[in-house]
Amino acid sequence: MTLKPKKLLVVAWGNLSRGDDALGPLCVSALQTRLPKAWLDQVEFLDDYQLQVEHALDLLGRDALLFIDASLSCNAPFCVSSPQAQRDTSYTSHALSVPALLQVFGDLQGHPAAPATLLAIRGEAFELGQPISPAAQIHLAEATAWALTWVESLLAQEPADA
Repeated sequence: MTLKPKKLLVVAWGNLSRGDDALGPLCVSALQTRLPKAWLDQVEFLDDYQLQVEHALDLLGRDALLFIDASLSCNAPFCVSSPQAQRDTSYTSHALSVPALLQVFGDLQGHPAAPATLLAIRGEAFELGQPISPAAQIHLAEATAWALTWVESLLAQEPADA
C-alpha cells in the first residue's frame, strides 16, 4: 500500500547546539504544537541539520513547500522569498541551497517542484553551545506567527478531502 504524500511539506534545518542556528527546527516544533489538529493530517514536518540531495524525494507529490532556516543576512525579524530552481555553487554531496534542491528535484522528475516559499529568520549568535539569543527569540515568535497564518491560509483554500 502506497500512502499519498501530505499536501504541504514544511522543511527546516539547523543545529540545536549552535545558538540561533536552531531557529528553523524551533519554528517547526512551534508550528506542530500550534497548528489546529484537524489540519495536521495535511502537513508533513521535516527537520535536519542541512539540506541534502536526498531531500529532493521528500518534495514528491506536494502542493506547496515551506522551507525555514536561520539567516545572518536577512532583515530582522525575518524575510520571505519565493526561491526558484537553479544550479549554484552550494551543490555538493553533503549540503545544498533551496534553489539547488529544487533544481535536483526538477532534474530527477522532469518537471518543477511545487511552489516553494523560504522563511529566513534573522539570527545573531551561532556559536557551538550557545543558547538562542534574546533577539532571535523575538524573531522566532514573529516568524512562527507568520508561518502559522501562511499554513492556515493555504490549507483553508480547499476542503481536507480534495
